[in-house]
Amino acid sequence: MTASKSGCALLAALAGVSAFVPHGLTKPAQQQVKARGFGHEHTSAVSSRPMRMSLDDVSESREGFLKDSALGLAASAVAVGASTGAPPAAEAATVSAWEQIQLPVASVLYDIAFDPEHPDHGLVVGAQGTFLETFDGGYKWSVRTFGNLDEEEEINYRFQKVSMYNDEIFIIGKPPILLHSKDAGKTWERVPLSPKLPGEPSNIVALGGAKAEMTTSSGAIYYTKNAGMNWSAQVKETVDATLNRISSSGVSGASYFTGSIIGTTRAEDGSYLAVSSRGNFYLTWSPGQDFWIPHNRGTSRRIQNMGFVRDRAAEGLWMTLNGGAMQMSTTLPEGTSDPLFSETAIKSGGYGIIDVAWKNDNEAWAVGGGGSLWYSTDGGETFKFSSGATNIGANLYDVKFFGGDKGFAIGSDGVLLKYIPDQL
Repeated sequence: MTASKSGCALLAALAGVSAFVPHGLTKPAQQQVKARGFGHEHTSAVSSRPMRMSLDDVSESREGFLKDSALGLAASAVAVGASTGAPPAAEAATVSAWEQIQLPVASVLYDIAFDPEHPDHGLVVGAQGTFLETFDGGYKWSVRTFGNLDEEEEINYRFQKVSMYNDEIFIIGKPPILLHSKDAGKTWERVPLSPKLPGEPSNIVALGGAKAEMTTSSGAIYYTKNAGMNWSAQVKETVDATLNRISSSGVSGASYFTGSIIGTTRAEDGSYLAVSSRGNFYLTWSPGQDFWIPHNRGTSRRIQNMGFVRDRAAEGLWMTLNGGAMQMSTTLPEGTSDPLFSETAIKSGGYGIIDVAWKNDNEAWAVGGGGSLWYSTDGGETFKFSSGATNIGANLYDVKFFGGDKGFAIGSDGVLLKYIPDQL
């Protein structure tokens, strides 16, 4: 997947981020947007003055904590890796197109991003306040910390999403926090948070020029053009309200909906795809639509994750299912119709497939449990097992390509894999 996606299984485990709306409302701002179906009249909001902060190098005590954690968890990872090996039923292959980059942390890594306008500059975020930065395209990473956050406070943060565009950066995390930088991370402002937004922040995408889009676990999609000072709603009601309104639509599993969605994915054209938290059904939304459209999954297995083929809405959808299965559709839903999915040839050995990403039109990669990697050279029609990370043992939650040969896979135990070109 690209920078806008995340592993559905990981997001399901992390669906505890409190919802927010920048506060300090003014009357004109309250009149900008009235989104129906949220249980109350929701408006766009103007935040109070952001809190300024600087970005510092990590302190000795902070660095010691991270390194001690790394040593302990690394030992556990080695033990797990020694007993895990390749998926027992996986197709044998000698491909090893990934190398592990050693990091000074061993926490779970949740997201990685690079600035498309400055491709050597990248960030990784994760649990225990993990915040890493690179200026050489991902070969060397340094631990960073926010200057005005207490060290113990920062350790308690779980930074879940990071997005970069032309020196502008947004980060969201748990407990509820939204950070913004307009100078490539040299200085930061903390955008005030409030529990008034329906659902929990689940994703944020930087669009450049102080613009960004944010989604929540209730299906809200919000847009800002002033770095989070004001937000405007893009959908008129939550997913829960939509399902109640069209309860006779015949969407399987809708009656078991818990009110939250996971794995929200954004395509290049601004279309969105999301999965219900139980994996019963999925939903699609395109710019200009007033509501999400729910769709049947078309299989008895629950959905693990979904995404757009090659990150383009026009090229279809991919779907991973419980038990290590994968399906693809070359067509998009038309209105409320459900597209036909076909089984993808992949021998997963029962390991869960958590994420899929395309390097180019032909080469694609999938990642999953136990450090499992699979690759395709025919555009995703068939996948073969790769031995690239079977000695690691850590679960891989996310795989992304950032143009050309720049690709990374991240997961638990501080594991960061970098793609090696010309190894297929």
